Amino acid sequence: MLYRRGKVWWYRIKFHSSEVRESAGTRSKTVAKRIEFHRRRELEEGAGGIRRRKPQLFRAASEAWLAVKKPTLAPKTVAAETSNLKHLIPFFGGMLCSDIEPADVARYQEARRRQKAAAGTVNLEVSTLRAILRRLGLWARLQPEVSMFPEREDVGRAISVEEESRLLRACGGSMSRSLLTAVLVALNTGLRYGELAGLRWEQVDLIRRRLTVGKSKTAAGTCRTIPLNDRALAALSMQASRFPDCRPEHFVFPSERYKKLPDGQGSCAYALNPERPITDLSAAWDAAKRRTKDEANSLPVVVCRWHDLRHTFLTRLIEAGTPFPRLAVIMGWSAATTARMSKRYGHVSTDALREDLAALDRAGIAAKGAQKGAQSAPEFSVLPS
Repeated sequence: MLYRRGKVWWYRIKFHSSEVRESAGTRSKTVAKRIEFHRRRELEEGAGGIRRRKPQLFRAASEAWLAVKKPTLAPKTVAAETSNLKHLIPFFGGMLCSDIEPADVARYQEARRRQKAAAGTVNLEVSTLRAILRRLGLWARLQPEVSMFPEREDVGRAISVEEESRLLRACGGSMSRSLLTAVLVALNTGLRYGELAGLRWEQVDLIRRRLTVGKSKTAAGTCRTIPLNDRALAALSMQASRFPDCRPEHFVFPSERYKKLPDGQGSCAYALNPERPITDLSAAWDAAKRRTKDEANSLPVVVCRWHDLRHTFLTRLIEAGTPFPRLAVIMGWSAATTARMSKRYGHVSTDALREDLAALDRAGIAAKGAQKGAQSAPEFSVLPS
């Protein structure tokens, strides 16, 4: 019911054994009636579990979303999401979230492709947009009409044994004391760069020849145990000898800086901090790859990414006949990634599959018996007569 206090109208609403008394903030009885009606509806929808949200600009919604997610995300993930928002906000920032349509998303995707952004990059940005709108309950309406760009599945490559040899020689001449060991460990364990950089000595057991991965990109990869073959064991033993004062909590690949000595006498490390992980090996890695060029033998620079070391490890295991379920454990794949990788790398194991199928011959079904069966079978045609 409406009533006046002075010149302003108020309303009183009885709802679920409670009473709400609020000012309509207006001198107009007609406006006050509309305000009372909408307030009663809000109370009823709230009691029925219907959440009503005020119209919100995408810029404000993105800031609120990141503030809520930040405490639970890894620093690298926060950096990636922040980078995605730097592209999304100039396009969507001034729009109400409720006004964003599939056509707007499509225009954004095309605009980013014209800027030469990779398909995977654009998909990650749209995923961030999806997460923000999903939090507001607005994505379900858009989802049927929004498509992600197809991504290449053949980006990675496995380096050859000859390329590996040249690469290791070049890494051995690096100023970085960690580069050669890191490359050897990556080639023989398949660790991701983040897993490698975050490795502590308490996770390495040189006696039992194994290491335990700490925090990983996936839940399946976290805390998995990887056996150490002879090369990985030798590389980690060499690294331990370089840092004789290391403690269990110290990083295997510690943060340190390097400088060249005068008169070309090599280089030396300084500002070593074993309590901090190495931040970036990219400069030493790129310099080592440039040194792989062998003009005397007409050999070009070895072209590969750091992640190709993981591809190389994986490809060699597949070629050796390692089953995909065991590969999934070693690589730290989720079930969905295992299925996808089996399709991507299935062609590599054709020879292994041929050996598996040859087991039928060894099971006692002789080729001569099969020929007799074929000769006695009735003739047929796959084409209509």
